[in-house]
Parts: sequence; structure tokens; C-alpha cells
Amino acid sequence: MVSTTAWFIGGTALAVLIFGTIFGIYFLFKARRLEADLLIWAGILTILTGLFYLGATLEFLSVVIMGRSLDNTYGIHGLLAYIWVAPAIICAMYLGGELMIPKKKWIIVGIYIVLGIIFELFLIFDTMNAFIFDDPAISGEDLRDSSFNQAHPTFWLLAIFLISSLLFQGVGFAIKAGQATGEIKRKFSYLSLGFIIFVFTGALDSFITPGPLLILIRSGMIIYAVLIYLGLKPS
Repeated sequence: MVSTTAWFIGGTALAVLIFGTIFGIYFLFKARRLEADLLIWAGILTILTGLFYLGATLEFLSVVIMGRSLDNTYGIHGLLAYIWVAPAIICAMYLGGELMIPKKKWIIVGIYIVLGIIFELFLIFDTMNAFIFDDPAISGEDLRDSSFNQAHPTFWLLAIFLISSLLFQGVGFAIKAGQATGEIKRKFSYLSLGFIIFVFTGALDSFITPGPLLILIRSGMIIYAVLIYLGLKPS
């Protein structure tokens, strides 16, 4: 029988995945109608960040439907969650570069493409060492959890990505908001708050012990998507 904790953890992961996908597709649809190119990047980013919960969602569905944990022979649980990190940070850096320093955005994006490739290579070819897997005591009752091995390069690259996003988008957009007035100020404020929420909720979700606080944390991922949309939607 699936435990209450498993329903709680898996249900919230499924909710974020669904909302992220729906919001992302909606952003792409609106981008086409409004001819807003940045919304395309925001839509892709939102879908990718929703996919961070794919591993937990498939683990949950496997337990509920099949009565057993997802086969993790090749570390698929961790891969399904984190293989989206590199393309997500590249999208985020493109958005930040285009809004902050458009003439140099491809330099910034290029740096993170290189870092992203390194991250993905370590993730794919050294998966079992990149993660610490906490297998359930009883398969089919609780969910497997995966966390980064803090001694592995993928952990430090992820830390670089999160800190970069916090400083470049979170703090950078806040500075832009402070320099602007009216509608522009409001939009940069939305973007700044959205990325700050994203970084902190993403980090907390990776380290916090599963419990009721997960509802608040994972709700933050949905709020972040709404704020990004409000910040980029044409007036």
C-alpha cells in the first residue's frame, strides 16, 4: 500500500510537472499571438523547470500503478530529474542577457553552453557516482529519493548555475527595477522576484527532508512561472 508520505511527495511533484508544462505551452501560444520572442524562451524554460520533477513523478506513478519502484539500474531516477538543468540555465541566461546586456548575451550564453555540456557529460557518463540514492525500505510503499553527491563535479556545477541565476537574474533585475519607473520597473520587479523564488525553492527542494513544507516550496515553482510571464508579457 502506498504510504501517505509517498502520495504527498509524488502528488506535489506531479502537480508541478503538469503546471509547468501547461504554463510553458501557454507561454509559447501567447508568444506567437503577441509576437513576443522572449516569451518563447520563457515558455521553454518553464517546461524544462517543470521537467525537473519527471523522475519523482515517474517513480510515484510506478509505485501507484505497478506497485514497485522505478527501475534505477542506470540511475534513471536522477537522470530524469536533472538532465534538464543545462538547457534550462542556458535559456535563463539568454533571457537575462537579452534584457540586461543584449550586445554581450551570446558571450554569456556561450559560457553556460560549455559549462552545461560539461555538466551533462558528468551526469550521463558518471551517473551512479553523481547521485546518492535513498531506496525505499519497502518497494511499492515509499518513493526513492535522489540527491547529488556533494563531492561530485555535478554538484558544484549545479551550485554555480543556481548562484549565477540568483546574482544575474535575481539581483540584476532588481537593480534594473531600481533604476526604472512605471511599467518597466514593475516588470523587472516581477522578473527579479520570480528568479529569486526559483533559486531558493529549487535549492530547498533538493536539500529539505520531505514533509508538509514541500507544498509551500513546490508552490513556489508555480509562482515563479507566473511572475516570469508577468515580467515578459507585452503591455
